Amino acid sequence: MDFKFGEKEGKLRKEIREFAKKELPPNWLSVMFEEEHRDEDWEFAMSISKKLSEKGWLTMSWPEEYGGKGASLWEQLAYSEEASYWGIPGTTMGVGGVDWVGPSLMMFGTDELKKKHLPLIASGDADGVWCTGYSEPNAGSDFASIRTRAVRDGDEYVINGQKIWTSAAHRSRWCWLAVKTDIDAPKKHKGISVFAVDMKTEGITVRPLLNYVGYHIFNEVFFDDVRVPATNLVGEENRGWYQLMHSLGYERGSVAGRGYGYNKRILDELIMYCRENHLFDEPAIRNGLADLSIEIETQKMLAYETIYKMSKGGVPIYEPSRDKVFNDHILEHMAFIGTGILGGYAQIDPMNRKSRWSKLKGCIENLYWLFPGISLAAGTDEVELNIIGQYGLNLPKSY
Repeated sequence: MDFKFGEKEGKLRKEIREFAKKELPPNWLSVMFEEEHRDEDWEFAMSISKKLSEKGWLTMSWPEEYGGKGASLWEQLAYSEEASYWGIPGTTMGVGGVDWVGPSLMMFGTDELKKKHLPLIASGDADGVWCTGYSEPNAGSDFASIRTRAVRDGDEYVINGQKIWTSAAHRSRWCWLAVKTDIDAPKKHKGISVFAVDMKTEGITVRPLLNYVGYHIFNEVFFDDVRVPATNLVGEENRGWYQLMHSLGYERGSVAGRGYGYNKRILDELIMYCRENHLFDEPAIRNGLADLSIEIETQKMLAYETIYKMSKGGVPIYEPSRDKVFNDHILEHMAFIGTGILGGYAQIDPMNRKSRWSKLKGCIENLYWLFPGISLAAGTDEVELNIIGQYGLNLPKSY
């Protein structure tokens, strides 16, 4: 495997660094998920999305006909790494539009859906922001047990039900919604369909779910007799399960470069903090940072291996799950090591990151509170490990 980047990727990295220096405040350090919480952060992120679009970076690997540049996977990886390292906000346009809704629409959407939505996402416009409606109060990992229903009524579907833990629903114009269209299907997963739903449709109610840090990232969303045009059905009716497996692959795969870039930045900040405060005399700190450094370099190699496989025409099956689980492990490890290094400072309220007592802009405290939830998002680590075991190690199913 040849992981060497070329001149084109090197030039791109330099341009992104210059962009970050110009467009971001001095000493900018991104706090995970903060842009969805506060209005001023969201507005700033959306303004950056526009600029990323103008640069041709926001959807750079998309085909040109859909607003992309047809960039290579290696260029996309270089962009993801650098943008995440420097904490450039607005790169994902909420949750899902750039990373998995767009690619899934290209694969399964009608020409009408493609023409309507792909240019909006690629433009960085507010009407191109999406949320993802999967989880329900009684259907998390057991995704096939969702109960939100869509019933055909002439040229429309009528949707009733509830979604929970819907990230960025309060910011999104559209929802990538999974529903049951056949409750009598012989197997639960065979009665699921996917719709593009306008969040401004009558009958939709969004209620905030604050996490234990106080961030407004999640929401519960209620659908009461919501009428959606039949033309908003994505792909075939009752084939949503198979389409969503592709979408989840895109979602988990998006962790590759982005996760490495963010983790490397936090590691570098921790190392700098230890140097400035003369903490390297402590063997436990040196060893902890060394272990973390090795893990992050390993993460980079795994991410590169996935991209290499795709660049040769291969289809990653278990690799996105592997990369996602490993990133979850690193975030947990980094939260504990960082908390130990900061000591009493790690108890500062993450929401008060502008305090002179808050170190590393509150990133470590924030991460300590968030990593358990991150390990559940896009499929729990247990589900991912089953996928790795079955498709990567050829082990029998766990049920």
